[in-house]
Amino acid sequence: MPNRESAIAGAPQPLLVWSGEDEMFRSSVAAFARKEIAPRARAMDEAARLDPALLRQLFELGLMGIEIPEEHGGQGGTFTQALLAIEEIAKADPAVAVVVDVQNTLVNYALQRWGTDEQKRRWLARLAADTLGAFALSEAGAGSDAFALAARAFPADGGFRITGRKLWITNAAEAGLFLVFANLNPEAGHRGITCFLVERGAPGLQIGRKEDKLGIRASSTCELILDDVPVPAQGVLGQPGQGYKVAIETLNVGRIGIAAQMTGLAAAALQHALEYSKQRKQFGRPIAEFQAVRMDLARLATDLETARLLVYNAARRREAGLDFVKEAAMAKYWASEIAESAASRAIEIFGGAGFTRDYPVEKLFRDSKIGRIYEGTTNMQLLTIARQLLG
Repeated sequence: MPNRESAIAGAPQPLLVWSGEDEMFRSSVAAFARKEIAPRARAMDEAARLDPALLRQLFELGLMGIEIPEEHGGQGGTFTQALLAIEEIAKADPAVAVVVDVQNTLVNYALQRWGTDEQKRRWLARLAADTLGAFALSEAGAGSDAFALAARAFPADGGFRITGRKLWITNAAEAGLFLVFANLNPEAGHRGITCFLVERGAPGLQIGRKEDKLGIRASSTCELILDDVPVPAQGVLGQPGQGYKVAIETLNVGRIGIAAQMTGLAAAALQHALEYSKQRKQFGRPIAEFQAVRMDLARLATDLETARLLVYNAARRREAGLDFVKEAAMAKYWASEIAESAASRAIEIFGGAGFTRDYPVEKLFRDSKIGRIYEGTTNMQLLTIARQLLG
């Protein structure tokens, strides 16, 4: 990785160069994904359910606590390694990749960044070992306008009580810990928003309707119902009224994870298209020999490489301590664009076969659509990029 001191001093930055450790890590995750995730992908998609045995394996391999320090039971790895894992897993199943992504780049990150020593001791070891986390921000009226929250928190009994409904909460069906955002002081607007740590099984907490989704179906997306849920004073993540800052900073990191997921999806689409084009024959020869198909594959490969470099550059800047908001938005915007186009072009290379469920490219196409929507829509990313450019 770039030297932190030279980065902050403004010295020219070299391109990201993988260490041998990073390459070994990537290879081991890729092998696991091919062996354990890919064979389960179709069945999990049809059942709309994550295989519990697979989730246990993800924990056992340390993939759910990559950046968590070793003293808290994690791997003590890097942000780059978390992205490499997300990308490789997405090649096998983007739905499993988003489970790993939310755990590492949202929940674990927020606790490490904002948690007290007591909160870290209590939760990080569990998040590394066996407890899935969920980031409960979105509501029916709070999507792109993420802080138009109706959920309310009230001081009570030396702590707080929360009432409200959350929608589209990833990992909610399996999660044991929820980072819940609610407004403690509506008169202060977004400055009243506070992040609370709510454990599964808390009185008044219910997991509501599970969404029947177009894609990434093995990843659960549910409504969260909070009916006067008690939270102790020590259950606030950060400070009261600091939830806006917690959410913004965390989502800026999380967007790079989604970009890595979409990059892995695009890579899978390209690989399937390459393999099929060599096998499928028309007019007596493989379609890979036709110039039109070759040009399509070349464009797809070039788009993929640009997305991958944007992801790695955003990671490089974050690890060097540089501002990365614009770069994260660029990576998320472009990776989600090319994931959808790559999956679509792969279907066209497969022809009529690609439009059936007999081949994996139709699933990749369904899985790709969410990339332009969650953790900030394409339009919101473009606005962020423009705002950063204009100062």
